[in-house]
Parts: sequence; C-alpha cells; structure tokens
Amino acid sequence: MNTLSLYEQIQDELEAVEEKLSVIGRQSSVAEPSLLMELLGHVLEAPGKRTRPAITILASKLHPHDHDLPLIMAAAVELLHIATLIHDDTVDNSAVRRGKATVSNKWGENVAILLGDYVFATSATLVCDTNNVRVIRRFSETIMELSSGELSEISSAFQWDVTREAYWQRIYDKTASLFSTAAESGAVLSGAPESLVQSLKSYGYNLGMAFQIVDDILDFQGTEEEIGKPVGNDLLQGTITLPSILLMERYPDDNPIKSFFENVEADGNLKRAVEMIQNSDIIPQSYAVAADLCHKATEALETLPESSYKRSLADLAAYVMERRY
Repeated sequence: MNTLSLYEQIQDELEAVEEKLSVIGRQSSVAEPSLLMELLGHVLEAPGKRTRPAITILASKLHPHDHDLPLIMAAAVELLHIATLIHDDTVDNSAVRRGKATVSNKWGENVAILLGDYVFATSATLVCDTNNVRVIRRFSETIMELSSGELSEISSAFQWDVTREAYWQRIYDKTASLFSTAAESGAVLSGAPESLVQSLKSYGYNLGMAFQIVDDILDFQGTEEEIGKPVGNDLLQGTITLPSILLMERYPDDNPIKSFFENVEADGNLKRAVEMIQNSDIIPQSYAVAADLCHKATEALETLPESSYKRSLADLAAYVMERRY
C-alpha cells in the first residue's frame, strides 16, 4: 500500500492544494522578495506525503459541502505542519529533512525561526478565509498545543523518569493535535452533523497518536538511510519515547538509558540501550499499542455512511502500521 493509491480519488483536490502552496511561494512580497521566495521554494517543494491535507479533504467528502473551503483548510493544515518542521529542525539542530538540507543548516537559525514564523502566519491567514469561527479557534488552539509539545520535549530532555502520561500528552500536542484538527475541520467545513464531526475528530486523534508511536519505533527499527537520522537519535537528543519507557519499566535498576543520560560511559550505554530494545519484544509491544490506536481510529468511522472516502480513511489507518519512514 502507498499514498498514491490511498489518495487516488482525491488527486485533483491534492493538486489544487499544491497549486495553492505554489502560489504562496510566488506571490510573497517583502523587502527582499528573492530571499523569501527561495526559502519558501525550498520548504514548499519538499516531497512530503501530504497526509494531513488528505485527511481534511477525505473528511470533507463524507457530507455535501462547498468544495472550496476544505481545500483552503487543507492548504492551511499543510502550511502549519511545514512551519512546525522548520522550527523543530532548528531546535533539534537537524542537518537534513526529506533528503534536503534544513533551513537552519543552509541559511542559519535566525533565518529558520523567521521563516517558520512567516509560514505559521500564512497558515493562519488562510484559515481566516474560511470565515468559520469554530475552525479558526480550533486552528489557533492547535498552534498552542504544537508549541506546548515542543516545549515539553525540551523541558524533559535527558530526564529518564518521564511517565507514560507525560509521553501521551506530549505526542498528542506535537502530532495528534494536528491530525485531529485536520479531520475535524474537514467535517465542520462540509456542514456535517455534530455526531459525524466528533467521529472524525476521534479518528484523527487516534490516527495521530499511532502515527507518532510508529515514528518513535522507527527511530530504533529503521536504518539511517530510511529515517534520515542516526538510529536511536531520539535518545541521543535526550527524548524518551514509548520503546524507551518500556525498557525503563522492564529494567528499573540496571538501565543503560539512565546511565547514558547521567553521562556514564555514554557511547557504550547508548549502543546498549538501542540493542536491548532491538533484541527484545519491546518493538512488537510498541507496535501493539499503535495497532490498538489504529483500531480505535477505524472504529470511530463505523457510524459514518459507507463510501469510497470512508474506505480510504480506514486504509490510511492500515498504512500507518506499514510505513517505514
């Protein structure tokens, strides 16, 4: 399964979203437009999967609607996602994103922060064009949650005793909040009844939580070529994720993560932690948690009317479990 087959029936809409993003890059006008256009071209033309705008569009297809508003929202959702990536890469000192140099690596941290702010503001401007106060408010709340998640990750860096509850909250803020908003806003802008809106909101929440957990698993299971960063990079950055939490719970007294975070034989203990996670049932156990969330996402769709768009949303939940990067 791949995203091309998942999104085949909404390809025209996704192309319209791509055109909106392209126009934003061409029409920008500031004191030095050439620099801004170069920067926007660098981040907007990156080969992303456009998962979040696809969710917005698919959610909007389950009820009669104005075709333009969901496309505006889909573009705004993708811009918000791109803005968070720019800021995340800057905070994490990442050199590469999707096979290309990050903005902070190529142009410096100050430029990256300003570009991220510009893209954030652009996404908010687009949402205002929907003229829907509920959607505008939810979008603003999502920006707050995304920022809160990033701050939480920074404040808890190299703390080995992060709880599951703190982890759930962080991955909701950092990832699932935008998935949930993408689905909810598509439904709201389609004029769907509240029961359908809430079902799609639940779908987005559970899918987003599973998406992040799979990301966290791939940090240990994938190769550096696949994930674009060193294996075990989350631990290297001081970030505790579900596989790490499971390892801490299993070996509370003699744990290499705790020793690594306390800078005791750092290189050896990092390697040992990665190998202990890879050579145990922690990876399958983590996948089981993600699979349960994907099942809940699919269950949330059961009350929706049957359609090819509903099947695509269900297939997307299956794809999340299969993806490798």
